[in-house]
Amino acid sequence: MNMKRPGREKKTPLQREWELLMKKEQRFLEKRQQKKETALNRLLSEKVPEKLQHTLDTAFEKAFYLIFEKGTGIIEKTYPKEKLKKEFKVNLYADQVYGTRKTLRVFGKKAGRSGARNLAVSGIAGVGMGILGIGLPDIPVFTGMLLKCVYETALHFGYDYRTESEKYFVLLLIEGAVSYGEHLEEVEKKINAFIQTPALPEGYRQEEQIKNTSRMLSKELLYMKFLQGIPVAGAVGGAYDAVYMKQISGYAKMKYQKRFLSERK
Repeated sequence: MNMKRPGREKKTPLQREWELLMKKEQRFLEKRQQKKETALNRLLSEKVPEKLQHTLDTAFEKAFYLIFEKGTGIIEKTYPKEKLKKEFKVNLYADQVYGTRKTLRVFGKKAGRSGARNLAVSGIAGVGMGILGIGLPDIPVFTGMLLKCVYETALHFGYDYRTESEKYFVLLLIEGAVSYGEHLEEVEKKINAFIQTPALPEGYRQEEQIKNTSRMLSKELLYMKFLQGIPVAGAVGGAYDAVYMKQISGYAKMKYQKRFLSERK
């Protein structure tokens, strides 16, 4: 009688992608245990007005309110929403039929390509405004580009972003992407809880979450937005729009992919 030797069960494409994603997530968390200030930030810290942090907080808050209430429809005109929704359905069907790593990776690859296009636009806009010394007025533009990037990522993984609960998830993603240490751990818990049960937490208030996200954004971008307000030299600060866009885009992609794979599991 032929007996098969006992061995490991072959992992499914879904299991392999999940393990790969978990390693990527762990590397991200390890790198962001604490924030390391750059030499440029240390230099600028002595020159930034004390009131700028509060001003920046308020600017981001107003930008989020404005876009959530009136700007989402305008943002949607900048990309083919219905086409992206159809593409997702086609990709999902292909994965259900073939079930390979190739079909499973299509969602992330397409999200990555749209993110790269948004990075290019954001960088050009930021540098242009920096050359002109436009710092704070850039906040609504930057926030709009930021949400556009997250919205497109959501569509590539089959998620809407217009409901109250999905707006909460979007705000958490942006907050988490620019957080460090214990604060990042707290946001991660909220994101993971939402992935398990996609609903608003008890006692949720949107204005409070907008404040939290705005505060973390302004804290992270404080020095660069100050520098961006200085004509010509501000081009350096404006260029960082693309740096942070990449950071937030990558984090959002990772979490939407986690949500997508988690539901498939």
